Formats: sequence, C-alpha cells, structure tokens
Amino acid sequence: MAANQTTAVVFAYHNVGVRCLRVLLDQGIRIPLVLTHEDSPTETIWYDSVAAVCAEHGIETLTVDDPNDPLTVERIRALAPDFFFSFYYRKMLGPALLAIPTRGALNMHGSLLPKYRGRVPINWAVLHGETETGASLHYMEVKPDAGNLVAQMSVPILGDDTAHEVFQKVVVAAEMTLCRALPQLVAATAVSVPLDIKAGSYFSGRKPEDGRIDWSQSARAVHNLIRAVAPPYPGAFCEIGGERLIIARARPVASSADNQSLAAGSVVCDHQRAAISCGDGRLLEPLALIVAGAALDFAATRNWFFAKRGC
Repeated sequence: MAANQTTAVVFAYHNVGVRCLRVLLDQGIRIPLVLTHEDSPTETIWYDSVAAVCAEHGIETLTVDDPNDPLTVERIRALAPDFFFSFYYRKMLGPALLAIPTRGALNMHGSLLPKYRGRVPINWAVLHGETETGASLHYMEVKPDAGNLVAQMSVPILGDDTAHEVFQKVVVAAEMTLCRALPQLVAATAVSVPLDIKAGSYFSGRKPEDGRIDWSQSARAVHNLIRAVAPPYPGAFCEIGGERLIIARARPVASSADNQSLAAGSVVCDHQRAAISCGDGRLLEPLALIVAGAALDFAATRNWFFAKRGC
C-alpha cells in the first residue's frame, strides 16, 4: 500500500451506492469502513447490495441507527480519513462527523442541484413533468444538499419514462460524474462553485398514500403521478367497481367531443380500448395494472376493464 494512498470512509446504499463504491475502488481509494443500512423487511428490495460489494473486497461494514452517535463518531475519527463520500445513504451526517475528513465530505445527489434538494428527487422530478434531471456531486454541509457543487451530469426524462427508468439513467450519470471528478479531488485541483439555494427547490419524502389518483386533475398530471410512483415504487392507485387497483402504466389518448362532459373518473370503453376520463376532459388509457397483487399486461388490463365494466 502506498504511503500517500487516499483514504475515504463511505456512507452508501442502493444502486448509486454500489456503482460509486466500485468507482472509488477502481481508482485506488483505500476504504477502511463503509456505513450502510440493513434491508427493511417492509420494503421491496429491487436494488443491489452495498454490503455484498464490501464482502467481495474485504471491507468492514457498519449499520447503525444513528451515525452521529458519539461512539460511532469516535470510531470513524480514529480512521483519520481524507474524505467522506455519501452515496444514497439515508441518514443525515451531523457537524461532528462532517468535521472529521481532512479534505472534505462529498455527497452524490440524484438531481440537478439546486433543483430538487431533499428526499426522492427523481420521483418528484417525474411527478412535476420535468424533461431532465441528473446527478450532482457536492460538498456536504449540515443543511442538506446545500454545499458547493463539484460536478454534475444531466439525463433526459422522456414523456413516458417511469421514475425507475429515470433512476437507471441517473445511476449511470452518478458513476460517470464521480469517475471524472475523483482524480481532481485526489489531486486537490477540483473546482467547486456555490449553489444558489434560492433558485432551487426542496422536497420531503413521499408516503404510499400519496399515490392515490385524483381523477379531477388533468390527464397530464395523473399520467405524471403514475410514472412517478410506478413499480417497484408503491404505485398510483384508485378504486373502480369496488376493487382497488394500481395503474402501473398508462398513456393519454385523444378524446371525442362526447367525452368532454363525462364526470372525472368515468370509464369509457370501445372495441379497442378502455380509458378513464380526467378533470380536463382528456382520457387516460391504462396499459398495465396490478390487481389483488397480480400484474396484468396490456391485453389482460384491457380484458379486466371489459369484464368489469361490461364493455
């Protein structure tokens, strides 16, 4: 081991955590400790394991309820790291922790900061109909997602992209952003710029109940909600014919003049499709459903509506 090898303590979880941890290892960063999370039994685990990567490389891992606990802080301080890196770690790091690394603490955030600071930024971006988002590497402060920006990369959000599909793009953007910035950070030549927080936005977390569909909204707004929380997230849901269903995918369709006066939430059927009226008079065609835990593809979705509504 080189005497001057750069050392980092890493806080990581999820796919971004896995890919960015691999970048650090590939570029020769010595990692004596990774703090991660236990997988929750109440959460659908569809993403890769940081702990598994650490096991492959013989890296010690630590899962704690509060990384700011004094004993944990002292344990990390004893490692004398040059850097902290946080990649989708779910706990806030307090001032005692942030003061430890001699060359700075950096976080990878899943948005184009200063937009969408806070929790689940990709879901919020899709919900609001954004056409791009990205990954931002920035220095950490006690205030979340507010430190100087080191590097950033944008990705497109297509009109039919789900949050999960956008997330896969952001994972790649995060990996590329770190790959490009890390040599400069190690060489102490990285340039950072302050974030204009007032020009950005901040959002908190979302709950499964936030996925309830309000058909009085416009077709675009309902479509954005469906995309923003589509599986593997909890899903956008409603009740039709006394049965609760998750609409996993949908698309806006043209509506005739006859449909403009329909009450929001009305189901309209013809020989080709079943669609639901929205508050702006436009129709939304469900393309995939989850009913009683069973996933229905396009054909099964159409047949479900035909049978349910007698179309």
